[in-house]
Amino acid sequence: MPVDRSVPGLIVKFGDYPLHHGGVGAIRSLGRLGVPMYAIAEDRCTPAAVSRYLRQAFVWPTAGTEEPERLVEGLLGIGRKIGRPTVLIPTDEEAAVLIAEHQDALAARFLFPCVDAKLPRRLASKQGLHELCAEHGIPSPTGVFPQSYEEIERFAERARFPVVAKNREAFERRSRPAVNGTTRIADREGLLRLARGWGERPGVVLQEYLPREDAEDWIVHAYFDTESTPLAMFTGVKVRSWPPHAGMTANAYIVDNPELADIAARFIKQIGFTGVIDLDLRFDRRDGQYKLLDFNPRMGAQFRLFENEAGIDVVRAMHLDLTGRPVPEGEQLAGRRYIVENIDLAALLAYRRSGYTTPHAPARASGTELAWFAGDDPLPFLTMLARFVRPGAKHLHQLWRARRSATAGRT
Repeated sequence: MPVDRSVPGLIVKFGDYPLHHGGVGAIRSLGRLGVPMYAIAEDRCTPAAVSRYLRQAFVWPTAGTEEPERLVEGLLGIGRKIGRPTVLIPTDEEAAVLIAEHQDALAARFLFPCVDAKLPRRLASKQGLHELCAEHGIPSPTGVFPQSYEEIERFAERARFPVVAKNREAFERRSRPAVNGTTRIADREGLLRLARGWGERPGVVLQEYLPREDAEDWIVHAYFDTESTPLAMFTGVKVRSWPPHAGMTANAYIVDNPELADIAARFIKQIGFTGVIDLDLRFDRRDGQYKLLDFNPRMGAQFRLFENEAGIDVVRAMHLDLTGRPVPEGEQLAGRRYIVENIDLAALLAYRRSGYTTPHAPARASGTELAWFAGDDPLPFLTMLARFVRPGAKHLHQLWRARRSATAGRT
């Protein structure tokens, strides 16, 4: 692969989430090609920080709520230490938006896709994305954006339950989250009970619930050049997520879906986006439409699922393009499977109890990519285990208690 090994890569993340397999995947993806890799880490004992393919971890604990000027100055300081132009690889919305909105200040030391400075923030916002979908004729779940508790009361009177609540702005999940991720609300009483804690201006979107028995979750990962043309495009189906049906991908397959790829490519061209994307869509069997749920204007955590015959994933495509190299073409590796070891077992048990299946999932995988374990780089997996066991067990216990309480309440 004609990669420029003189140009390093830097994993950029803000906030306290050390068990992030996407960052580890990016370090391995470029590191295996001989690209020097650097990363921002919470401490020196994160899985990413112990990868054999990492040249240096810059320990910089952040909350994701700092003033942008402080974060920009910190990034520039890291750039000075690296000492040469470096490709920035954001792993969260905060990083992607910061880079887009401060391109002039960062361009002297870093390489990144040049995009409309306001676009990533709008795409990461549930309301902004909903409005863009409406403007360009892209189906999305019906949603409302209440401005007061009184509006929620009026909505509750006419709503068809269950409904789904999400934080309206991606950036409020760290400072003042209304809900802990996507939340399914069963009835009017449950909605009003939650809403009492959302304050005078609720930072939520209330969306229609797409029944899991009538829906299927799909994902699109791609890299687009300065003309909004895809240099690498992949489609896949999500088999399991954690928490079930609403959380992070735990198990997925590459599945060819030309219709979905065309929808994504046309939307990106219409809005003029440049860079890496991670889209979540739900196919609604009731009306035969793919409905866009989330648009992540950055590398997705499960990006290593997607690779083509030439060995290209979206991170490699970005590095090649930004360093002036051609991006080799090739068919995606259909049937390839991706497993996130620390969450897939719990997801598997939950999905088996519910009886949910994914019709488009292949009967047998053509190959498997593990999120954490790699024979040539075992330390991130072992570090993940050491850090995961205690909080993971606590999380499972909390879920068990919540489910038990809900069951007792119904009886």
